[in-house]
Amino acid sequence: MAEDIVARAAHYGILPRYIDQMEQVRETSPETAAALLAAMGIDPEDGLPSKRTLPRYLVVETSTKPNLAMPDGAWELTFEDGAQLEGQDALPALPLGIHRLDIGRERCWLLSAPASLPLPEPCWGMIVPLAGLRTAEQGGVGDYRDLGQLGQDLGGLGASYLGVNPVHAGFPTAPEGFSPYTPSHRRRLSSLYLPTTGHTPGGDLIDFRTEIPRHMTALRAEFDTRENWPGFEAYLTREGEGLTRFATHQALSDRNGPYWCDWPEELQDPGSDAVARAQDDLQSEILFHAWLQWRAEEELRAAHAQAKAGGMEMGLYLDLAVGTHPFGAETWEDRESFAFGASLGAPADAFSKEGQNWGLAPLDPNALIESGFRPLAETLRRQLSFAGVLRIDHILGFERAFWVPEGAPGGYVQMPTDAMLAVARIEAARAGAVIVGEDLGNIPDGLQQDLARSGILGCRVAVFEKDMGPPITFRGPKAYDAATIASFSTHDLPTWAGWREGAEIDARRDIGDIDAMQAEDMQRERTLEVAAFDALAGTSGDSPDAMHAFLAKAPARLVALQIENILDIEAQPNLPGTVDAYPNWRQRLPVGHDALAQDERVQRAAQIMAKAGR
Repeated sequence: MAEDIVARAAHYGILPRYIDQMEQVRETSPETAAALLAAMGIDPEDGLPSKRTLPRYLVVETSTKPNLAMPDGAWELTFEDGAQLEGQDALPALPLGIHRLDIGRERCWLLSAPASLPLPEPCWGMIVPLAGLRTAEQGGVGDYRDLGQLGQDLGGLGASYLGVNPVHAGFPTAPEGFSPYTPSHRRRLSSLYLPTTGHTPGGDLIDFRTEIPRHMTALRAEFDTRENWPGFEAYLTREGEGLTRFATHQALSDRNGPYWCDWPEELQDPGSDAVARAQDDLQSEILFHAWLQWRAEEELRAAHAQAKAGGMEMGLYLDLAVGTHPFGAETWEDRESFAFGASLGAPADAFSKEGQNWGLAPLDPNALIESGFRPLAETLRRQLSFAGVLRIDHILGFERAFWVPEGAPGGYVQMPTDAMLAVARIEAARAGAVIVGEDLGNIPDGLQQDLARSGILGCRVAVFEKDMGPPITFRGPKAYDAATIASFSTHDLPTWAGWREGAEIDARRDIGDIDAMQAEDMQRERTLEVAAFDALAGTSGDSPDAMHAFLAKAPARLVALQIENILDIEAQPNLPGTVDAYPNWRQRLPVGHDALAQDERVQRAAQIMAKAGR
């Protein structure tokens, strides 16, 4: 019986086993298989799906005819724009988009995508923390206008893009829930970064518990005191029911708390009579939250345009979080797209022996296919309307996603990889944008080749580009692939200054993650790593300039310079696995957004990139 459950689960994409980063084979237990089936809403005792004549989806190269064995009978083709065509013979060549084919009772989604996205010309850009763009003296939180001005200034120095962490809608009524990677809704924007006035000096760390309520009070006062908002009515009409539902969720959160699982039961269903009655009572609050979205879209779009007008070829580089909070706005309004009773995470590795539970709701691959990949397409399209580059966090989840069920070990769920990559190509081609896939971690065989064939850039992070030996050796920049973005580290890794000192090792020792003996061993290894990198790159602890010159030599089409490295900041932005023990996402930059482009360290970095032909 136990083996039957594992075999049955495999029909729904639950992998029976996987190999972890320590090269150990991990079997999916019957308990895990049963729990993951339950998360998908599937009864393990039910029969398997009946065999189909048509595939559930088919990826087709744009402007070509689908290579599909057609069953007997008339077909109906509904194009993405709603136009329809009927016939009985071969299907026509398809334009860009996701189209629906119906024959009898069967449906097949036809994803018409370019075979590959064009690679960008070699260039460079900068990654900055949006919230931290204001110094302690300036106070407040960095906003969309600060971002636009910085983009314009850096464009004048030759940068092609300006990157930030996710700007998805968050939880205004939960100031502790400020992590940009645990959003409430990925198709809506954060109101935290809307410009307000009246900032007072603060500390070196952002106090979100103070800033978020102050910010929301200022925005509500602005909304209440102005009667004419040109363009707002047209926005309400254009966005329709989707915006109303999101704004309703936000208004209900103001009264009932941030997470819908804690609301009265009758309000947990967005289609309930109780929610309809609440909408009548909350009209002003719903209109306010809709207005916040309009303002955020206008401001972020203006920031992107300002950056491009200043000389940035690509403008903004946005970041798509891998998942969404299980009880935020996205899952409230789109319940059927997500699995409940399991969380996204990662299997055990050398850094996390117990594995990781990220507390994020996974997309159900079967529901995703049934919907014609609508949630993914709409999310990508929304982000790309404000950016020339989009980074997809943990794109490994396009191939397989690690689900951690309640009360059982985790297991991998196979995703419709070819279709998800096709959706990314469709939306990027539509926007004329570049896609970056964060392909770090336990990489499935063949995924990086699939990304390269799609024209989706992978990531080459210098601190990971090494062989542990002995002796420890780093790969030279010429070993980096062209279809990649090269950087020294990431927001989850030590900065240049911190890496050299083993700052994150000390931080983990100080909070009790590792003991003193472990820390000493890791520091000895770090000393060897630093010496090996210095020997290869000609670097030292004096400045990051030689390290930037090392990156500039790589064939990688994009080079990402991190502002923390340029400004010699030792503390990294985020220490994975911590919540309150480390000031994640709260650190301010020592130089404000209005002075960064004039800082001689930033200018030196730009000159190094220009000298290398970027």
